[in-house]
Amino acid sequence: MQLSNEELKVEIQRLKNKLDVTVVAHFYQRDEVFEIADITGDSLELAIRTKADDSKFVLFCGVGFMGQSVKVLSPEKRVVMPKIACCAMARMIDSLYFDDSIKFMNDNGIPSEDILPITYINSNADVKAKVGEMGGMVCTSSNAKTIITKALEEGKKILFVPDRCLGQNIANQMGLKSMVIGLEGNPQECDILCFDGFCSVHQLFTVDDIAFYRKKFPGILIATHPECDPSICDASDFVGSTSQLIKYIADLPEEQKVAVGTEFNLVNRLRQKNTYVLSSTKARMSNYE
Repeated sequence: MQLSNEELKVEIQRLKNKLDVTVVAHFYQRDEVFEIADITGDSLELAIRTKADDSKFVLFCGVGFMGQSVKVLSPEKRVVMPKIACCAMARMIDSLYFDDSIKFMNDNGIPSEDILPITYINSNADVKAKVGEMGGMVCTSSNAKTIITKALEEGKKILFVPDRCLGQNIANQMGLKSMVIGLEGNPQECDILCFDGFCSVHQLFTVDDIAFYRKKFPGILIATHPECDPSICDASDFVGSTSQLIKYIADLPEEQKVAVGTEFNLVNRLRQKNTYVLSSTKARMSNYE
């Protein structure tokens, strides 16, 4: 017999209590998953909050690198993922591609001792280990500027992996010179060299999408995630991490229209009026007026 949604929720809660399981879900999960989770948040936030939880088992609803982060911070916990979902960005770099990036810098006159690598948390454990071996750091989208500011104090060239957009956007904010490895540019003249990775979702948004909404709704605000292309962020009114986007929109008057350039499920939950997914192709799906 097939259970109704309400009956499923009751059964899930019963099993959580019986088996000592905490359900953890990322902001990007679908509503029905998000609603039954005990802990919700952004990637690093989930790992930190789960560490403080008493349950022996963690049922993690997110992508692979996030589950790894939970296990790294809580090695004593049994972390189970219903599906090892793929983060396309994290899969774009592995330890071999990291080594190739170091070689590129070496071949262009930058010795390894003059390189300080920084990896976005959206990377797998093998890449984080390589970065750690070189005395590097891990950043999130909310603290990337702080981490890069600290890294610059060492007077080294920064290798930023895997998200070229986040690296370039932070460089632009700070007035630094950056380039993407393998593309045109002189590594010797750059402060930050970015691996050529990107988020497949945030790459969907275009400057034409921003023009579409500005024309359709005069006075609308554009809020985007720093994983978007620099041209998108430069044309936005606000750029911030997932948590920062949530706070920014929550602080706006409800009558203020805002188009948000990030994952659809999150935007769908932000508020039920005057909020739109940036891509004009999704306009009818996200118009709650």
